[in-house]
This record gives sequence, structure tokens and C-alpha cells, in this order.
Amino acid sequence: MSQGSTAPDNGDRAVRAGRTAGPGRGSRPLGRLLQDGTPGAPVFRLLARWVRRPLLPAVRLWRRNLQVRVVAGTLLMSLGVVLLLGLVVIGQVRNGLLVAKEKAAQSQAAGGFSAAQDRAATTQPQPGGEQDGGGRAGPSVNWRSTLVEQLASGGQSAFNVVALSLETGETASRGARASGEVDPTTSIPAELRHSVAQGTNIFQTYARIHYTGGKLSEPGLVVGKRLNDADGTPYELYYLFPLSQEEDSLALVKTTLATAGLFVVVLLGAIAWLVVRQVVTPVRMAAGIAERLSAGRLQERMKVTGEDDIARLGEAFNKMAQNLQLKIQQLEELSRLQRRFVSDVSHELRTPLTTVRMAADVIHEARVDFDPVTARSAELLGDQLDRFESLLADLLEISRFDAGAASLEAEPIDLRQVVRRVIGGAEPLAERKGSRIVVVGDEQPVVAEADARRVERVLRNLVVNAVEHGEGRDVVVRLAAAGGAVAIAVRDYGVGLKPGEATRVFNRFWRADPARARTTGGTGLGLSIAVEDARLHGGWLQAWGEAGGGSQFRLTLPRTADEPLRGSPIPLEPEDSRRNREQAAALGAGAGSGTRLTEVPAQSGAGRGPVPPRLPSVPRPTADPTALPGSGARVVARPAGAADDDAGEARAPGRAEREDTTGGR
Repeated sequence: MSQGSTAPDNGDRAVRAGRTAGPGRGSRPLGRLLQDGTPGAPVFRLLARWVRRPLLPAVRLWRRNLQVRVVAGTLLMSLGVVLLLGLVVIGQVRNGLLVAKEKAAQSQAAGGFSAAQDRAATTQPQPGGEQDGGGRAGPSVNWRSTLVEQLASGGQSAFNVVALSLETGETASRGARASGEVDPTTSIPAELRHSVAQGTNIFQTYARIHYTGGKLSEPGLVVGKRLNDADGTPYELYYLFPLSQEEDSLALVKTTLATAGLFVVVLLGAIAWLVVRQVVTPVRMAAGIAERLSAGRLQERMKVTGEDDIARLGEAFNKMAQNLQLKIQQLEELSRLQRRFVSDVSHELRTPLTTVRMAADVIHEARVDFDPVTARSAELLGDQLDRFESLLADLLEISRFDAGAASLEAEPIDLRQVVRRVIGGAEPLAERKGSRIVVVGDEQPVVAEADARRVERVLRNLVVNAVEHGEGRDVVVRLAAAGGAVAIAVRDYGVGLKPGEATRVFNRFWRADPARARTTGGTGLGLSIAVEDARLHGGWLQAWGEAGGGSQFRLTLPRTADEPLRGSPIPLEPEDSRRNREQAAALGAGAGSGTRLTEVPAQSGAGRGPVPPRLPSVPRPTADPTALPGSGARVVARPAGAADDDAGEARAPGRAEREDTTGGR
């Protein structure tokens, strides 16, 4: 252990500290504090989050409740239809009222204009009359006042009459005569007066009628014509018809339509709610029963009433659930029988295997007296019996996991001692393969509540696998602890894993090349047992690899038993992977400064290529939040046409595919 263990010295620590503070690895520049360099972006994000937070319950209800969406859609569509219908009806009623009012006003005004013209023709003019101070004839003014009073007397508040002189300015204002306290100067639009003064036809327009006695103004229809008085002086005569009654009628129509529309919208919403409820309620019931079925309550069934489509759906759902329950029971019984068969066979084979072992030991000890062919057969017999015994032991262990009979004897242990025992047992194999086992991160205690026997079995499997497939290169064992988790990663620089193999490597009896026979290596159950041991601890066993760049297996355990894991203190993809080296090279080139990389300690022996350079390890104060539970893994595909020299290695020509050796790998 002491020969293969290396610890970073002070110089390495200085290099790592400088690397952490360097470009691309340390704290972010100030400009990156704002998203995309936009000033004030965090403020906008906080404001948007503050505005969005009260809306989250409504958005969640909208997404999860089909009944709410259907009813809301029905209400919106019905409201749109009611509004459109109301606008059309109000427009038609308004046009009808105005047309009727215009016809009546024109008829009334035409009669008044004829009466004024007849009165002027029958009245004798008074020549030589005295002129008043304003330059107007006094009898003419009195005549207009009398005319206005006579014409307005027949209206009975249905209309008012205004007489104006054609002159403009003060002269015109002094000659204005009006009935009903109408303000003639503001009630008659200037455009209408101009039209009346220029022609002899009847003109009309809509305007607001203003009063001088404090009465509120109101809309009205103004009809005017130019006439001549008894003296032959032209003047303007206007009829003003208030539209208050029409306004009241239109307001009544609007109120009626609004009330009826609101009632219709509410009624349609209630109808939609009831109709959708009849459909959604069975669907919700089916969803709840499906959730309970998925939770293992296979006896759950839907309540079926009636003979409609929903009832047929319920009957089909119940039949499906019944068939699933039957099939699951059959599979459970078959699985139980298979587990019992494996367990029984494993136990029953121990007695004849013991007898064969005794006979094989006798033959093996006497092989020196045999001819070379028989002696070699005795050695092969002993090797295969060893493998047979290992296979029986693994089958018994797998049957315990399948039956749920595996128990955990957890106690606080220092994982460094477990690693030392594993490496001590694997060093003879590493010497034969020409490899060296390097330990990193064993300066501080790495303590966790775990079953030492099971953890040692997992690590032995990983280390032996790494030595077997490391092609004579170093195997790096890394320990780390952070937060509530501890981790051990085993890194090799051998053939690696192809895309998709990292997720299948934990399958039972899996091999990289199924066409090859299993003549060397382990039983094919090692990694399957290892992942079950990790799950029994509540931990993770994950794999990463890249073709030609080696692989890394990471075991993550909680510090205390029954504590959930939230991450791993060691990243699943090592820092010296091909992708990380390319990114580091790109960052170094962009910064315009060279980047010093650390390497795995120099290796001894001939025929071994150099180990790829590794980036300096970055201290991780907390667990890796991106780690995934279970046996999930990621394999980096080797770029097309990339040479093996990119990883600092050379693959020997004609080398066989990597196969499952010490347990499924």
C-alpha cells in the first residue's frame, strides 16, 4: 500500500491553488454576474419572479384541471358571442330610433317652416318705423319673438324653436330668439349655420342642446332653414328636438341585453360544468385507481353504472386490471420458483463439488508424476473448480438479494483501511499485468457507516476489473468526502467502454462481445452483486467510459445509514477525460497563457504507453448536485477518425474485445 500510494506534495497543492484561481476555473468576472452582460438582468428576473409567484397556483390549477379549462373556455366563447350579439342588437335599435326620430323631426320642422313663411306673407310691413339703437327695426324683432312663441307652443316640450339673424357678431346675438330657455349661441353648431346661410334647403345635424336656466345639456337633433320675415329681411329658423327619450329607450335595451347576456353566460357555464363533470369524474376515478394499481394495490376496481361509453370504459379498465393482477401473480410465482430453484441447486451442488474438489486436489498434488498433457489437464481442472466454486457463491448471494434476505451490518469504518486491504490483495495481479495501483485522497480519514465486508467486495471487484482491463497502465483509486456523502472512484486507462456499454455493464452475465466464450475472468455476476451491495447501503454505483480512453467506476455511500444521498463528492466523468482536456486546451488558448497540467506518476516497465494528462483536481466543498441515483452512467463516444494517440495510448493490433471478467464487465 505504501509503495503504490501517492499523496500530492506542497508544490502540487500550489499548482492546484493557482489553477483554481486561473481563467475559466476560478470566480466569474464581474461582467458575468449579469445574464448575457445585460445591466439590470437580475433585477428583471427578480421582478418577473415576484410577479409570477402569485400566479403559480392558478397556472397549476389550469394545467391540472380539465374541468376548469373546459368551463373557462365555454365562458369565454359564450361571452364573446353575447357581446357580439349585443352590439348588433344595440346598433339596430339605435339606428331604428334615430331614423324614426329624423322622419318625425323633418315632418314637424317642415310644417313649422311653412307656417312661418305663410305668417310672413300675410303680415303687412311697417315702413318708416323707428330704428332702435342697434340698427334693427323694432316691429321685426317683435314679430320674430311672437313667431317663436307661437311655433314652440305646439311642441309641448317635444321641441324648441330658435330664430337667428343672418348677421354675425354682436348684431346677430342681439337678434337671437329662443324658447324653452335654450342657449342659441352654443346650441346651434357653426357648421349648420353656415350651411343654412348659404342655401335655401332644410339642413339638419346632431348636437348637444344647452340651456341657460341651469338645466343639464342633452343630445338633440337640430333642423334649420333660411326664411324671410314680414319686412323681407332674411333670418334663420331652427327646430331643436331633444333625444332624451331615445336615450332612455336605448339605455333600457342595453340594460336588458346585459342582464340577459350575463344570465346566459352563467347558465352556459353551469351547463358546461355539469356536462364536463359527468365525463371528468369517471376519468379522475380511473386515474386514482391507476395510481393505486401502480402502487401495488392490485385489487382496486372501478365502480361501473349504466351502459354508456363511460361504463364500457370502466368495464374495460376493470378487465385490464384483473388480467394484470393475474399476470403479475403468475410472474411473482415464477420468480419465486426460479429463486428457489437457484438457491436449491446452489446448495445441492456444494456436496458433489466438495467431493470433486478433494479428488481434484489429490490429482493436482500428484501431477508431477504424470505426463505433460495429463499434468496440464490437472491444472485446468483445479482452475475451473475454483471458478465453479466462485460461481456457486455468487449465485447464492444473488438469490439472497432476489429473495430480499440480504441484511446490512453497518458500523463506522474508515474506508482507507478497506482500500488498503483490497489493494494488498490485488497487487500480485497488478505485478503480473505490469500495472501499478495509485491511491489519491487518503490523507484524511474517510469514515462512513457501512458494512465493511460488502464494501470490500465491491472495491475488490472494481480494482481487479480495472487491473484486468488496464492494459498494463496505472489504476488510480480516489477517495473523497463532502457533506453527507463519501465516494471511491476507480480509474483505469485501458480500452474503455463503448457508447451504451456503461448502462449494460451491471447486467448479469453481460459481455462486450457475446460471440466470445467466457474462458477467462470471473463469473459474470460481480458487478451485479456490487450494484446490489451499493443499493443495500442506500448508495450509488455508477460507470463512465470512453472508447480508448479508459473508464471510471464510482461508489458513493452516505456518511450515516438511512441518510438520503443528494450528490457525490467525486464527479462521474474524470477530469482527465478527452472532453475535459479539449475544453481545458480551448480555455488555455483563449486566455493566451499556457496551462500546466499534472500527470499520473511516471510508470515503470516496458511496453506501456504514457498515461493521459489529468487536470488538477478542483476542491469541491459540497456534493456534486448533478450526480444521478442508481446505476446511471454516461459514455463519451469516441470521435470518428480520432487516433489513439490523443489519449496518450496505443492499442495493440488484433486485440480482442473487452469482455465480462470479474463480474459483468
